[in-house]
Amino acid sequence: MASVHVRVPATTANLGPGFDALGLALDLWNEAEFTHRADGRIIVQVRGEGAGSLPMDQHNAIAAAALTVFSQAGQAPPGMQIDCLNRIPLGSGLGSSAAAVLTGMLGANALLGNPFNNDQILAWAIQTEGHPDNVAPALLGGLVVSVTEGERVLARKLTPRADRPPMFITLILPEMDFPTHQARAALPSQVSHKAAVFNIGRAVLTCEALLTGDLDLLGVAMEDQLHQPYRLPLIPGAQAALAGARQAGASAAALSGAGPSLVAFSAKKDPAIGRSMAGAFQAAGVSTRLFHLKPSEAGAQVNEGLGNGD
Repeated sequence: MASVHVRVPATTANLGPGFDALGLALDLWNEAEFTHRADGRIIVQVRGEGAGSLPMDQHNAIAAAALTVFSQAGQAPPGMQIDCLNRIPLGSGLGSSAAAVLTGMLGANALLGNPFNNDQILAWAIQTEGHPDNVAPALLGGLVVSVTEGERVLARKLTPRADRPPMFITLILPEMDFPTHQARAALPSQVSHKAAVFNIGRAVLTCEALLTGDLDLLGVAMEDQLHQPYRLPLIPGAQAALAGARQAGASAAALSGAGPSLVAFSAKKDPAIGRSMAGAFQAAGVSTRLFHLKPSEAGAQVNEGLGNGD
């Protein structure tokens, strides 16, 4: 039976000062296999993150995104079996929602014979998500800058230097519910000119640091006055965990997306960074999960072939 296999990476957005504009793909992947069903039903099976809690029919985010593409193509959706292996935690600030949307859209596009290009898929995914900072790096890979011009989004992947040294990311996820709408509601409706200037220069330097691997520069640049001061107090232990990461040897640390997870950058994989952050959360009564990751220059991948849907 013909099948389509889709892989989409996790992402970390904002990266300190790059609020709603910067995103970086990470080497942590969700996978899904799409196969036709002769009975016309849409069935979703989930292993890993979200197993037992996510919808298993057309209301699943992956299936709903796939249906959007069939609608854009003017075709009735076929029966589909979607077998998912989820490694990106839900509601974590790691782009799980963006990954689901892209997975569904890319899988449906491949089942249709790829009538739509990446620009069209990106536009629909951003429309579904509401903002581009996770969707764009998940699709393109690497470090991506996205800006909005009217209803159009311009997204560009920035090329790292060939001799960039390795960068390691310690990510800690506090086990608490912190939905994006709550994180958005915490933000002020206006910011000062001083805060805007503070972030503009640092966003540029953050890009330079990530492209060259200059972690000393990243330590200076990855600071923020637009969203972290308002969100961190809502996450018990987060402020102390950021400070603990730096004290343990991380060059820079920040909220991942809207949170609640935090990312810390270092020149080597260092368990002490994770222990320090976990200790800060533990002192606040919050349990955590740790991930040791690297940036991914690869973005979403689609492979078409023969499979049995298992």
